Amino acid sequence: MSNCCEPSAACVDARTACPSCARGAVRVDVQTVKALLTESAMQRVGSGPYQFCANPSCATVYFAGASQVFTVADVRVPVWQKLPFGSRTICYCFGENEADIRAEIEQTGRSEAVRRVREHIAAGRCACELRNPRGNCCLGDVSAAVKRAEGARQGIRNVEER
Repeated sequence: MSNCCEPSAACVDARTACPSCARGAVRVDVQTVKALLTESAMQRVGSGPYQFCANPSCATVYFAGASQVFTVADVRVPVWQKLPFGSRTICYCFGENEADIRAEIEQTGRSEAVRRVREHIAAGRCACELRNPRGNCCLGDVSAAVKRAEGARQGIRNVEER
């Protein structure tokens, strides 16, 4: 498994290209793939090794070479990397999502999403290896989502101040 809490970009392996879009992919454990595929897609699972494609313009989610390809239609949960910005779920264990993060920032001036996820991790509640389609900790992604939301709010504030 990957090191918990690293940003996803650090895990991309440019040598393993997605057969659909040719972009680098992230290695993902076969257990993650099995946990998230639909019943019909499970009938096509091989031994792997599997990769995760995070390219938002590519429908492929998991692949093991060109012969084992699973798309967004084969996965039980929406894959946030494949969805448009707005209300995507970033943390699959605890439901942290972009809409709630933005609302929290609007109401309080900041988001506590990172602190909440850290507390769950410290308490041993994290199951990202199975629940997160990328197969590893979402903390880096939650932190990036908070920064995007804060930046968007700051941009709005700067426009309003003019």
